[in-house]
Amino acid sequence: MKLHNVRVHRSDEELTRQNQLAWKIAEVAADPVEVTPEVTEMVINRVIDNAAVAAASLTRRPVVSARSQALAHPLPTRQLEELTETLEHPQDGSTVFGEEQALRVSPEWAAWANGVAVRELDYHDTFLAAEYSHPGDNIPPITAVAQHAARAFGLTGRELVRGIATGYEIQIDLAKAISLHAHKIDHVAHLGPSAAAGIGTMLGLPVETIFQAIGQALHTTTATRQSRKGEISSWKAHAPAFAGKMAVEAIDRAMRGETSPTPIYEGEDGVIAWLLDGPQASYDVPLPEPGEAKRAILDSYTKEHSAEYQAQAWIDLARKLHREHPEVADPSRVDAIVIHTSHHTHYVIGSGANDPQKYDPTASRETLDHSIPYIFTVALQDGGWHHVDSYLPSRAARPDTVELWGKVTTTEDPEWTRRYHSIDPAEKAFGGRVEIRMADGTVITDEIAVADAHPLGARPFARADYVNKFRMLAADVLEPAEIDRFLSVAERLPSLTAAELGGLTITAAPGVLASVPAPKGLF
Repeated sequence: MKLHNVRVHRSDEELTRQNQLAWKIAEVAADPVEVTPEVTEMVINRVIDNAAVAAASLTRRPVVSARSQALAHPLPTRQLEELTETLEHPQDGSTVFGEEQALRVSPEWAAWANGVAVRELDYHDTFLAAEYSHPGDNIPPITAVAQHAARAFGLTGRELVRGIATGYEIQIDLAKAISLHAHKIDHVAHLGPSAAAGIGTMLGLPVETIFQAIGQALHTTTATRQSRKGEISSWKAHAPAFAGKMAVEAIDRAMRGETSPTPIYEGEDGVIAWLLDGPQASYDVPLPEPGEAKRAILDSYTKEHSAEYQAQAWIDLARKLHREHPEVADPSRVDAIVIHTSHHTHYVIGSGANDPQKYDPTASRETLDHSIPYIFTVALQDGGWHHVDSYLPSRAARPDTVELWGKVTTTEDPEWTRRYHSIDPAEKAFGGRVEIRMADGTVITDEIAVADAHPLGARPFARADYVNKFRMLAADVLEPAEIDRFLSVAERLPSLTAAELGGLTITAAPGVLASVPAPKGLF
């Protein structure tokens, strides 16, 4: 890896395109280096992971809404008889999770609908460093373009794997170096450029075209973090899908010769100068050298539980305490529970956020998902976590839960903050130490560094775990034959033909989608 220094330049300074971060990212994307076998295997894992969480969310309102919008945008050239054509031949257009493979829509709208389905439950992979990210959000837009462009560009599963590897690489490299949340900018500002770069890799576009698409994608996807603050709304799931949609559109415009604001990062009125650390800012962004394999996906980690990533280790610790000290689940026997953790966990999903909604039993699912006091309480009482049951209004309103929940607070511990930001994988941690003061005067303490499913955790996720996660989450919405079909296609990802790329979707069992009426809107 090579570190690239990035700083703000005045307009009267000469900053050539070749020295701009967007250009350097585009060069990485255009590098024809092959994907390593271990990265290929992890790409397959994450494609399965995305489909798993999408399946579980097919009937949730934000997903139904996004899907209905996508279905209102079929390709203008789609003819009725084409809907029944054999899938032995590639089709233009992209599939939509839940619908039949033959039903195709415009790729940017497929990226939108599928992106919302993937993110709705906040249940797929994560990478945390200077910035937070869910790099699996790259998969929907890149796959949508792969399906749509398969015939025109002669794409196969190999090219799709290469594109996904680039998307992960760029988003993770940016997250390692440039903090967005410190300036209340939403983390999807790193996703627009990474998805555009990944699509550029897959299509084999020239550096110039990818450069322009990256600039446009960044320019159109910067927004504040209010979507993850206070009363968290359904836009939390839509934000990354919007970034993916913008990336597809940016690629389309750049391919037509349209240009972007330049320099997008370094300009005196650019992103760094006015949205991030200001005119004096300086970042060192790591990017692969020419010919160096893109391996960043191996630094990311998926979720065993449907909750914000910083909650993963705490759920695991809570279920351990549930087994070893069942008395801690009884609020009448507990005086206080103090979670000593990192700056991020304390201030974003802990009591340090000063959001009263994090203690509100009537709060939305999205809000409860970002409340470590709530999550730790329920996991402590139930000895586990369920992606639906743990968020039910009846569960949140249970009197003994509300009482115990009110006794849980967080505090920042400098050592856990240091470990959170460590660049040493063996030291990096997303947990902390809990201190439970009992009414009888005893104190129970325990700690956890990483989630059980983390690569360094007690039970690291492997292929079988991804497959089991998919089977579990898809069981109520897909027919058994469809579950087996998708897994067979996904596990052959690198060797898929252009015609087979359309199989990277899931079709709901009869009646599932019809059970939830689609909302009416403008389209």
